[in-house]
Amino acid sequence: MLRSVILAASRSSRVERLVATAPFSRDVVRRFVAGAKTDDALRATRELVDDGLAVTLDNLGEDTVTGEQANATRDEYLTLLRMLGEAKLTPAAEVSVKLSALGQAFDEQLAYDNARAICAAAEAAGTTVTLDMEDHTTTDSTLDILTKLRKDHPSTGAVLQAYLRRTESDCRDLASAGSRVRLCKGAYREPESVAYQSAREVDKSYVRCLNILMSGDGYPMLATHDPRLIAIGEDRARWFDRDPDRFEFQMLYGIRPEEQARLVGEGYTVRTYVPYGDDWYGYLMRRLAERPANLAFFARALTSKK
Repeated sequence: MLRSVILAASRSSRVERLVATAPFSRDVVRRFVAGAKTDDALRATRELVDDGLAVTLDNLGEDTVTGEQANATRDEYLTLLRMLGEAKLTPAAEVSVKLSALGQAFDEQLAYDNARAICAAAEAAGTTVTLDMEDHTTTDSTLDILTKLRKDHPSTGAVLQAYLRRTESDCRDLASAGSRVRLCKGAYREPESVAYQSAREVDKSYVRCLNILMSGDGYPMLATHDPRLIAIGEDRARWFDRDPDRFEFQMLYGIRPEEQARLVGEGYTVRTYVPYGDDWYGYLMRRLAERPANLAFFARALTSKK
């Protein structure tokens, strides 16, 4: 019921105007989204890099339905990467790309071509790309495109979601030398046939996947705000003799900034996931609709700096 209400609100221009102008909503947006424009993304990146953090930037926009929209998203990433390089913010800053924003839903070849252009621009700017993972119906397509991209751009990163039952197997396949893999819990609403449903089972899967990645030859990127999982990540790094430069933690922009600073102070690499773009309203509402429990998560984040 709550999910349906949030999705309905996400399609309402009237609700969007109310959210955009309400003082509390503006605080939420400023806390979790860098801004609407490329310059906003660069400003936020500079501030984070100056604080010792690494960054991955996501240009918001997932509901791409035409080739023109897909190409416009590609062009924005090309501009962003050029500006990051000119500002000497690379390699500390990289980009995260959703293939759905590049045309994956209606033209997989177009999505691949656009992703390849972005990877080439990232390489020219002295940085790299991570392919975001979306709902389970796109997993095989995304991993297929990843495999093709890595032939010319081997540093292209993957994302795996621990709540999917298949992910342990995917971790084994991707835990190879030079393979950058972001492990997150997963945020989409998925059926029980493909995904664990309880928080306990998702956490247990995350730890199993973490162990596979940390014991492998790749570069694990542990995306979590969960204090228990962060502590387990630190412990597993010691257990598998991983120096701080051989893995990293990742957290969302605006979430637990004090913990991000603590980990940096301990010598770890911490990469902040920074969304920006005109589609900030859709981004926030989709995140809430995917899992209405995220509403409480964002509310707690607003009142906590830890």
